[in-house]
Amino acid sequence: MNRKQLIPCIYLYNQKAIASFDDRETVIGDDPVRLAAYYEESGADALIVFDLSEGDAAHEAALDVIKAVCGAVSVPVIGAGNVKRMEDIKKLLYAGCKKAALNYSLPANIELTTEVSLKFGSGKIAACVDRAQTITEQKALLERYVSEIILVTEDGWEDCSGVCTVPLIVMLPEITPDTTADAFRRDNLCGITGRALNAKVPEISSLRAFCAGQGICVSAAGHLETDVKWEEFKLNSDGMVPVIVQDYRTDAVLMAAYMNREAYEATIETGKMTYYSRSRQTLWLKGETSGHFQYVKSLTADCDMDTILAKVMQVGNACHTGSYSCFFREIAGRQEEKENPLKVLQSVLEVIQDRKVHPREGSYTNYLFDKGIDKILKKLGEEATEIVIAAKNPNPNEIKYEISDFLYHMMVLMAEKGVTWEEITEDLAKR
Repeated sequence: MNRKQLIPCIYLYNQKAIASFDDRETVIGDDPVRLAAYYEESGADALIVFDLSEGDAAHEAALDVIKAVCGAVSVPVIGAGNVKRMEDIKKLLYAGCKKAALNYSLPANIELTTEVSLKFGSGKIAACVDRAQTITEQKALLERYVSEIILVTEDGWEDCSGVCTVPLIVMLPEITPDTTADAFRRDNLCGITGRALNAKVPEISSLRAFCAGQGICVSAAGHLETDVKWEEFKLNSDGMVPVIVQDYRTDAVLMAAYMNREAYEATIETGKMTYYSRSRQTLWLKGETSGHFQYVKSLTADCDMDTILAKVMQVGNACHTGSYSCFFREIAGRQEEKENPLKVLQSVLEVIQDRKVHPREGSYTNYLFDKGIDKILKKLGEEATEIVIAAKNPNPNEIKYEISDFLYHMMVLMAEKGVTWEEITEDLAKR
């Protein structure tokens, strides 16, 4: 189902959110990450971030902001601006953007379309165009290699409708219920963005409701598509289904709660975990008072259809005590089985990080920190060379030892530069 979307945008300049492409003097947000979170909380279906920075250093700083935005919101983010080569597309996607947009006002970007689409997939590539004629001229290329077109001007959007089959996101010069509904009635127009929508963000819910009342298939903010109806679950004696909640990144079990029909349907409709509080006898939107929302990544039923496993993006802490997880009171366990082999890398990094903050006399780790980055890099290079030498040895044990040494020194470098395993694994997953 092609649901129409309301997509606020962030014009990023000098790591601040400005009013528009042309107005770089008016700062509307000193903290673009907080602004992005506000847009999501107001009901945005997605976000577009335009990087308008000038110079390589400013561009790299902007990429850090875009990465932080992607990490702070659960809605899809489209990254645009400062794209001149495949490496720029890669950096936007690795920063967490669902799509990266080519600026079609630059002929070199048009030539780049085929290559980046074949490399990353057309579903990851969008095109920013500033006139309807470009869509007509590049129709065959766009329909084959691009998944969305963003019209980055408020003029002539009507002329773009129906030009090609690629879904179109437009910037309307004025946002009212009528202008929004009129635009959404056009078949291939899939979304509205731009500064006029930014100014109407508090009214997104009413705009969506008006369009729905006009029979337009609009996206409900956070809406999840599912074919599983409440009637398919086996309910407990209270007419509810227990829910186990996990952090989608770490698989940590966060909490357990219950859903009735209303809570389940609210969760599907909003994309935010909603439960039924048995003690208060009422619906409970997690985070409504604390701001610690749980954004749904997936809902999975067990084999008997009597329990739901929810994987979520947890904002803040899950437990009302202030603990990240509700499960923190150990009752019993076997000491020798506490260390999960798959978590050793994180445990070792935590020890190294602690040595940096709390030095210990005679510690080799502190010796490396004291000597500084050049010494750490020298040791890392030596250990990498040792791996190469060991790989020529038919005995596999030697390479295991050398890889362990290399990983240790690499984690010293990670601690020195403030890099975490979570950041590394997130980056690997995006590849």
